[in-house]
Amino acid sequence: MRNDALARRAEELAAQGAAFATATVVRAQRPTSAHAGDVALITSDGKIEGFVGGICAEHSVRLFAWTAMKSGKPLLLRILPEVSDDMKTGTEEDGAVTVENTCLSGGAIEIFLEPTLPTPRVNIVGSKPIAAAIERLGSEFDLDIAAVGDNPAEIREGDLGIVVAAHGKGELEAIRAGLEAELPYVGLVASPKRGAALIEELREAGVADDQLERVDCPAGLDIGAQTPPEVALTILGRLIETRYGGSYTPPLRSPSSEPPPQFAVDPICGMTVTMVPDTPQLEHDGETIWFCREACKTEYAAGLTGDAPAKPATAVDPVCGMTVLATPDTPHLEHDGETVYFCCEDCRTKYQQEHMDVVAAG
Repeated sequence: MRNDALARRAEELAAQGAAFATATVVRAQRPTSAHAGDVALITSDGKIEGFVGGICAEHSVRLFAWTAMKSGKPLLLRILPEVSDDMKTGTEEDGAVTVENTCLSGGAIEIFLEPTLPTPRVNIVGSKPIAAAIERLGSEFDLDIAAVGDNPAEIREGDLGIVVAAHGKGELEAIRAGLEAELPYVGLVASPKRGAALIEELREAGVADDQLERVDCPAGLDIGAQTPPEVALTILGRLIETRYGGSYTPPLRSPSSEPPPQFAVDPICGMTVTMVPDTPQLEHDGETIWFCREACKTEYAAGLTGDAPAKPATAVDPVCGMTVLATPDTPHLEHDGETVYFCCEDCRTKYQQEHMDVVAAG
């Protein structure tokens, strides 16, 4: 996909409230099929749209894009053909992580992973001045303020919190709904005396004490606020504190109905791979074993039978210099009576364009 098409796709995903990460190749050391400036989108179900490297690189990109989405923080992924003994692999340090790629190319790439997550949603119950002020100011703090009126049933899984500012109307039901939904923040706009009375009513109705302790009443930070905008600002401060304090996990909604990706370790090379249907795999002792590539699967299968593993035939891509497997599934074409193999369709197309008068596609 072209970068402009990916930009439009990113806008679509953001509008859907889907979680995704943008992967941008910032450095590529040949031989590698990726180039600086290549871009891809990785959705929370593990799908990749665009191109930032071959199959082995994709496994690492999926894994650490998922890591970036869960943390909400950008990450620099270094994929190297060989890692020194003093370098920690697979461990994040200062916003970067390094992994060893044991595939055949011998190249190295660095990929910047930037997550895009749904804007945290906050439910506002009530229509009084403080509720209106929270609605007005919330967007300035990158919060999706949902005015649910007196209907807390509109609370959704993954919402950041609920602020009850109904001044006597439907307060008990709204607080109970927020607690039952296990929202990270449940705030009640009320005086300490009236708030204590409401908490006692909920206790008598069977709400557990450990749940009631979660209710922030009076809602907001205690900074002596007087006016509705000032009180709204203190409540937004409490929401920001909750958002980044560790109790809130952004919902990683997928654009499809498919579950989040799962990962396994290739027993031959030690690479973490994505457990998806097109990942090489085999059944052994009632379990599915996953591999980064067919060569590792072949080596593992040979070990089960006691046969010496057959060394896969390889070839060098004449465009980018990458070493690739010479298999029927590898992009290739016939030239001067020989089969020329490529790492990807882009290299094959480039080779064709440069030899149009002598090349017939294979």
